[in-house]
Amino acid sequence: MKNLGFLSFGHWMDQGSLVKTASDAYLQAIDLAVEAEKIGIDGAYYRVHHFADQSGSPFPLLAAIGAKTKKIEVGTGVIDMRYENPYMMAENAGLTDIITQGRVQLGVGRGSPEQVMDGWKYFGYDYSEDEIKEIARDRTLEFLALIEGNPFAEPNPQPMFPQKPGKLRLEPFSAGLRQRIWWGAGSQQTAIWAAQQGMNLQSSTLVTYESNEPFHVQQAKQLRAYKEAWKEAGHDFDPRTLVTRSIQPITTDFDRQIFGYQGAETKQDQVGYLAYHQDPTIFGKTFVGEPDKLVKELAEDEAIKEADTVLLTIPNTLGVDYNVHMLETIIKEIAPELGWR
Repeated sequence: MKNLGFLSFGHWMDQGSLVKTASDAYLQAIDLAVEAEKIGIDGAYYRVHHFADQSGSPFPLLAAIGAKTKKIEVGTGVIDMRYENPYMMAENAGLTDIITQGRVQLGVGRGSPEQVMDGWKYFGYDYSEDEIKEIARDRTLEFLALIEGNPFAEPNPQPMFPQKPGKLRLEPFSAGLRQRIWWGAGSQQTAIWAAQQGMNLQSSTLVTYESNEPFHVQQAKQLRAYKEAWKEAGHDFDPRTLVTRSIQPITTDFDRQIFGYQGAETKQDQVGYLAYHQDPTIFGKTFVGEPDKLVKELAEDEAIKEADTVLLTIPNTLGVDYNVHMLETIIKEIAPELGWR
């Protein structure tokens, strides 16, 4: 059995898209999560990018979904900690978790190359690219400490409202949220660090190219290294591990029209470089084809075998109905054959 969720970039564009505005993107994101819950999808996750025509500030969206659903997890993959104030984030995350009744699964990380140069500077953080790498980790650890709920702030001797004696914590506090924070890791080293800090692990459709083996083998090694590091750390709860896959089943003429054209380059792993990254990156292939073909290919994926959760990337610009069709095909025709359901 696997937890199955979808991952949306929340794109909008005024040409060739059923999602033409930010309003379309966010409102359809809510509608899709509602429908996905009905067909048995376990999680609704969203990328977070700034200065782009796609989903940005996630907490209002996650809260809105939580208010309209009953059991689907709501999460991010990932929030870029280069831009975040840990204190404000802790308040927003706590409130969102309360509204969703404990369903927040918050993915955080260093983030990916953005649309602007040093975008965090516009958010009030004047650091270089090299400095911000460590600062993203430091902010994450500060955020983790804050959501543990321990009092730390000295009280005002003349407060506006009556309060208990002693130091204060940030409010609202949501019990259990600390165990539902995930780190988006790109390499074995960062996966091990995440385990040491007591965070769950998210691994995307790309990882640092650390051997000449296929993408799924390298990613599986990353997950195994994480699990071993978790055991050594001796945390008091069981971790979760997540991988993302681009899976496009072809069952209708429209599926074939939209995705059947994809060339050989998307159906195999690719190696390249991300901006500001010295080491090469390997990008996992896209799985496209009839369900029986996809079942055979996915059954060989070692990283999926290691993970307890699989996120399915969605083409959100095709609208709610199409994405429900795609997810339902995977749930009904692929997942059972692989033992995911």
